[in-house]
Amino acid sequence: MLYSKVTPEAKRRAFRDGLASGRLQRLPGAFNALSARLIERKGFEGVYASGGVLANDLGFPDIGLTTLTEVAGRVHTYARSTDLPVLVDADTGFGEPMNVARTVQELEDAGVAGIHIEDQINPKRCGHLDGKAVVDQATAVNRIHAAVEARRDENLVILARTDIRGSEGLEAAIDRAKALVDAGADGIFPEALRDLGEFEAFRRAIDVPLLANMTEFGKSELFTNRQLQDLGFNLVIYPVSLQRLAMGAAERGLDAIISEGSLSSQVEHMQTRADLYELVDYPAYSEFDTSVFNFDVERDNYH
Repeated sequence: MLYSKVTPEAKRRAFRDGLASGRLQRLPGAFNALSARLIERKGFEGVYASGGVLANDLGFPDIGLTTLTEVAGRVHTYARSTDLPVLVDADTGFGEPMNVARTVQELEDAGVAGIHIEDQINPKRCGHLDGKAVVDQATAVNRIHAAVEARRDENLVILARTDIRGSEGLEAAIDRAKALVDAGADGIFPEALRDLGEFEAFRRAIDVPLLANMTEFGKSELFTNRQLQDLGFNLVIYPVSLQRLAMGAAERGLDAIISEGSLSSQVEHMQTRADLYELVDYPAYSEFDTSVFNFDVERDNYH
């Protein structure tokens, strides 16, 4: 009820433990607090907050238009709604190294368990689009160094994302990843790898936790959980999948109103009222309300 009873510090420890467990940590991308709670209900290990989803939810493309305060405010609702750790896409850190430092502390205060910061230039582009450009290695390293220096909870996980594969190739991406690990990154998010061989090569070269991005319609193949586990990847995200599913269902519903005149054909595909009430925990609110306000005062107490 209201907020998760698991502290942010405990969630961060759980996230670190999960990354070290040898079991693939599966983090579907939430598009609101309710979907974050559904992810927990279904038994996943964590929740992902995609920068693309947050931008799209505001009606923007994923080109760096969202602000730190918008992201922090939204992901706070995710973190307070679930007992799971939340990993947040912090884009390029929203500015220069001092801005990166502030980003880390704002997101710490929002209750997240981990963040990733990328090496694209500003304004950034969606990770699986063509025409991306990355900063030089010194700038990328400085971003990660600033993030590591700024965190106050040592268990906050800081991942470094590199987009250099798309512009300079696999070997450049591996070299960049090694430099980011030396700068203090807890793990690496190699964006837009092309095939199984590239994933294998990255795992052989890098000995910190690795994140696989299984986004639809992108550059990477959609590997199964078993394949990623066997490759030795520690973490997989499905960043925009739930938003795409929800928007697809919404479009089908609107089409049904136009073509059929009602939503009768779609009711069987909807979340039921009972499921919704269970997910938002109506009974707990009702019980709390009754325990606080439903009481009698004996007349003998009046004077």
